[in-house]
Amino acid sequence: MSTAHSSNPSVLDKFLGLAMPDSRVMAEYVWIDGTGEGLRSKCRTLDSEPHKAEDCPVWNFDGSSTYQAEGSNSDMYLYPCAIFKDPFRGGKNILVLCDVYKYNKKPAETNRRKTCNEVMKQAKNAKPWFGIEQEYTLLDYDGHPFGWPKNGFPGPQGPYYCGVGANKVYGRDVVEAHYRACLYAGVNISGCNAEVMPAQWEFQVGPCEGIDMGDHLWIARYILHRVAEEFGVVVTLDPKPMEGDWNGAGAHCNYSTLAMREEGGIKVIEEAIGKLSKHHVRHIKAYDPREGKDNERRLTGHHETSSIHDFSAGVANRGASIRIPRQVAEEGFGYLEDRRPSSNCDPYAVTEVLVRTTVLSE
Repeated sequence: MSTAHSSNPSVLDKFLGLAMPDSRVMAEYVWIDGTGEGLRSKCRTLDSEPHKAEDCPVWNFDGSSTYQAEGSNSDMYLYPCAIFKDPFRGGKNILVLCDVYKYNKKPAETNRRKTCNEVMKQAKNAKPWFGIEQEYTLLDYDGHPFGWPKNGFPGPQGPYYCGVGANKVYGRDVVEAHYRACLYAGVNISGCNAEVMPAQWEFQVGPCEGIDMGDHLWIARYILHRVAEEFGVVVTLDPKPMEGDWNGAGAHCNYSTLAMREEGGIKVIEEAIGKLSKHHVRHIKAYDPREGKDNERRLTGHHETSSIHDFSAGVANRGASIRIPRQVAEEGFGYLEDRRPSSNCDPYAVTEVLVRTTVLSE
């Protein structure tokens, strides 16, 4: 998996093996850029080891280079929100997830974390849990799906989902490396599998309570892009990377409150679905960075999706907006699965609107 501009990664090993001074920590500050889906990062040395996000200093960056400000007034501020171990540098080094504020200390337009956090605090007693199934596609450096024949297509979908064998799965080494890196970092990653379209994969994060869902998924995405970079492969979260008879990519959100998880919770789940049915358009707008334009290409009513224009719910129905898993219907409590969020959704926006609609009844 090498590209025209790749260097020899083994050369780096001797430098990574150098002993580091005990008192210094490399902190990689990570943030979401002005597209609402791109990630950026830069590093600084800290003189002592931070144990929580508040121990890390507020920092700044040039917002005119990240679609977040104009050149004449481009300073933006990074407020540390969560810290994770750095799987690339190891040792005491850390990844620092930040949210972005403008020069006037107002949140940047793509800072969805601030309002999400406020909503989660209001809904604290409901104990909202989330699990997100993050689908993504591996591409070669030329933008062609990884492992696909250069002048054609692989065989039709069928043998690839959870597939085994060199002619069924492409890029498993990237997936394995990502999984281990997430566990090392402290991300609550709960599984992974090959998806329906060849070169498409999924990992799951959760269950996470409240704001943790967005924090853990964004860092898992950052780690995925970095791991793929090491293999000379590109990750796309585009919800429909290949036109035609190929599955799109989503970020199905499994969601429950304490009342849904307790005996008789199915009644609370059904009430929540009733509320969700009245706010379909609001949710579609929150479920991708272009207020539904990206999802329009995926939610066609085909390839295990419901139409973007209709709200539907059903037990074990993968063609519905909201699926109640069969086990939940049988046991009478558990969770619901919202199948509408796109693969490039902002998990802060998704979890916020779910809680606003179902818990705060807004």
